[in-house]
Amino acid sequence: MTSTSDGPPRKRQAPRAGTAERRQAILQAATEVFATKGFKGGTLADVAERVGMTHAGVLHHVGSKVNLLQEVLTYRDQADDAVTRAVHGLDFFRHLVATMRLNMTRPGIVQTYVVLSAEAVTDGNPGYGYFRDRFTGLRRLVLDELRAVQPEHDPLPEPELVEAASAIIAVMDGLQVQWLIDPATVNLGEASAYAIEAIVDRVAAGASGTTLL
Repeated sequence: MTSTSDGPPRKRQAPRAGTAERRQAILQAATEVFATKGFKGGTLADVAERVGMTHAGVLHHVGSKVNLLQEVLTYRDQADDAVTRAVHGLDFFRHLVATMRLNMTRPGIVQTYVVLSAEAVTDGNPGYGYFRDRFTGLRRLVLDELRAVQPEHDPLPEPELVEAASAIIAVMDGLQVQWLIDPATVNLGEASAYAIEAIVDRVAAGASGTTLL
């Protein structure tokens, strides 16, 4: 009698398409739940209700609520971050403005980011490390591109460049809050362009550039 081990090894089965679709649906539902209720207020039961699954079913796919939060944050960043790291110099800052204009078409994603980033400052919030690392990495990325646009013969002091990088990030995040609260008054794309252009122009003017303040 021939042993079954004599035959070719059996191929490992790929994940079923339905599993990937369910995970995608869970991420989209969790994005909506966290945007409206925050991490603390939103529950896995809320997510399960939106996707027509049981609480246990959602838990099977994500492991825990904390894991789901991490996946939602990664899901939000994947497409934008890949493009952001591929452009440099003035094109980098044009891309930041373009991203803010794009965000005007996806308020749900913006709301999720605003709510979760604000919640991250509270004691013991599991999103704290993510947002700390995100701001650190984004500040470094913006700082590198500011160095590229300043004049080599008249560069700004490094601390001033760090402040400029922090200001660009603050402008983007702060304007998103204003826009979510009053979109009829605040044009997210144009206001972002105005502020980012002013900061970049100041850096490009060099250390001897004149200022009014």
